[in-house]
Amino acid sequence: MPSPSPSPSPPSPSSPVLSLLGRGLVAGGAAGLAAGLFALLLAEPLMDRAIRAEEKRSAAGEHARGAQHHEELFTRSTQHAGLVVAAVVAGLAVGILFAVAYALAHRRDPGAAPWPRALAFAGAAFVAVSLLPGLRYPANPPGVGDPGTVGERQALWLASVAIGVLGMILVRQVYVHLPDRTVPVRQIAAALTGVAVLAVLFLLPDNPDPVPVDAKLLWDFRVLSIASHALLWAVLAAVFGGLGLRAVRDGAARGAAVGAKAAGVSSRPGATPTAPPP
Repeated sequence: MPSPSPSPSPPSPSSPVLSLLGRGLVAGGAAGLAAGLFALLLAEPLMDRAIRAEEKRSAAGEHARGAQHHEELFTRSTQHAGLVVAAVVAGLAVGILFAVAYALAHRRDPGAAPWPRALAFAGAAFVAVSLLPGLRYPANPPGVGDPGTVGERQALWLASVAIGVLGMILVRQVYVHLPDRTVPVRQIAAALTGVAVLAVLFLLPDNPDPVPVDAKLLWDFRVLSIASHALLWAVLAAVFGGLGLRAVRDGAARGAAVGAKAAGVSSRPGATPTAPPP
C-alpha cells in the first residue's frame, strides 16, 4: 500500500515587526504630507508676515549701525517647497518611532484591536510630544530670538519633550497599577499625575529671548502650530489603524481559505490535512 504523500509545509508568516514598520512608514509619510500642506496653506502666510516684520526691524538696526543688508540664501518659494519635504521626512521618522512603540505593546498584548490602540497611542504621543512642550514653550515665528541662544532653547525644548514622554508613561503606570480600585479612582489618580507632570514642566527656565511680534499674529501662529501637530498625529493614527484593520481582515480571509482548503484535502481518501498558518 503506497504511503500518503507528505502535506506541504504552511507558509511562514512575515515578521510582525517588519509589517508594523511598513505601516509606520506609510502612515508617517501621509501624516507628514498632510501637516506640511496644512502649514503651507495656513501657517506660511503668518510666517511671511512675521518675516517681513523681522526684516524691517533688522534693516532699521543695520541702517542705524551703517551695516550692509544681506539677502537670504533661499527664496521664500524654495523655502515653501522645503517645508513640505521636511514635513514628509519628519513624518516618516515619527512613523517609524510610532511603529516601534506599537510593536513593543503588540508583543505584550497581540490580541488587542489595532484601531483603538492606534488612536490611544497617537493621543498619548500628541499630549507628550506636542501639547505639553507647546504649553511650556509655545512656538514662535521664524526669525524670533537671538541666534546665540539657539542651543539653550533647543535644550530646553528637548527637556520638555523628555518630561512629557516620561510623564505619559508614568500616568499609564499609575492607571495600570491600581487594578483593585474603581475606575473613577484610577482616572483621578492618573489626572493628578498629569497635573504633577505639567507642574514639573513649568519648573524649567523661561524662554531666554523676548518675542517682539504682534500679539494677534503670535497667537494665530501658535494656534496653527498646535493644530498642525494635532493633524499630524490624527492622520498617523487613522492611516496606521486603518492599515491594521485591513491586515486583520486579510489574515482572517487567508485563515478561512486555508481552513477550507484543508477540509477539502482531508475529505479525499489517503490525504493528510494541513494546518493553517499561525
